[in-house]
Parts: sequence; structure tokens; C-alpha cells
Amino acid sequence: MSAASVERPHNERPLIAEANHLMDRNPGYRVEIIGGQLLVSPPLDGPHADALTELMLPFVSAGLHGTESRLLQGIGLWLPTAAEDYAIPDLSLVDADYKDHLTENSCYDPMCFRLVVEVTSSNYRTDLRTKVAAYAEAKIPVYVIVDRKHHRLHVLTEPAEDTYANHRPHAPGEIVTLPDSIGAKVTLDVAAVLEAGS
Repeated sequence: MSAASVERPHNERPLIAEANHLMDRNPGYRVEIIGGQLLVSPPLDGPHADALTELMLPFVSAGLHGTESRLLQGIGLWLPTAAEDYAIPDLSLVDADYKDHLTENSCYDPMCFRLVVEVTSSNYRTDLRTKVAAYAEAKIPVYVIVDRKHHRLHVLTEPAEDTYANHRPHAPGEIVTLPDSIGAKVTLDVAAVLEAGS
């Protein structure tokens, strides 16, 4: 296990201080820093939450929320892309000892993340472009995107520098089996997930 780094005072981290200030003043908004840029997302709508629940059920049924791994919503992921970068994925599958990997600003080291999921909102380009590069650089093994705008479920694997070597979009009617590397066999019904999110 690695030791957690010491958190620096916020006056030495101007973007983090601004991000935290924005979150305090705008409850329900998600504020992230990716590529040295502040990204602010509006509160999630009901279908967004419904799609997340639909996605969670197969993971829980496969036993992935237990003693070896945990399925968590909205936890911080420290990114290696810039000094203050972090993201807050909609859903994360992490090693059960994730608490031992706290870095700073309530974020966790990417080494304990097995998979992240984003469900697109109005700023869908962030999930489909900006976060692809950020999560690949963080070496997140599996990235799943529920693309509500284009009615696709994307599965990205094999992170390589700032992209994923394997990126496959799936259409309604397909059943997707996620890589065994996440710790159990999980299949997703694309139509069910997209219908929940619409």
C-alpha cells in the first residue's frame, strides 16, 4: 500500500481553491479541473440518475460491491495531467482499500480505480473527448460512456498515453460483456441503460 500524500494549503493551489469556492456557492454542481481548466457541470437530471442505477445493478449482482471492490458514485479521481487536475466520475469501481489511496482535495490515486463510468449531460463533449484523454493518461483500465445524445454505449479499454487503444461503441439491442479485469463477469443491456437515461 502506498502512503497518502500530504495535502497542501489551498492558497498554494489557486485552481483547487476556486473549484472548491464554486462548489460551495453552487450546491449540486460538479466542478472538476482537467488540463488545467475548470469544468462546471449542472445538477444531474432524473434520467441521468436512472441510467446510473440501471448500470449499477449488474455490478452489484456480480458481487463487485463487497470485500474486494467497491462501487461508488461521485468520488474524486486525482489526474496526472496537470498539477491540480482531478475528475469526479459519475460511477467508479475501485479496490476495496481505496481509502488508503487518498491523495488531496478528497481525491484518490488512479491506481485503485478499475473502471469509471460517465453518463453524458449537456456537456457531452467533455465525456467523449476531454475525459478520454485524461482517464487514459491516468491509466484507468476501463472507461464506459453512456452517450445519451447519440444513443450509444462506449467501452474503452487498453489506455495508451492520451487515448485508449480499444474504443468500441455499442448500439441498442447489443449486450456488452465488460473485460474480466474488473473482477467479475458483468454484462450490460445497452437498450435498457439508454432507455433509463432518456
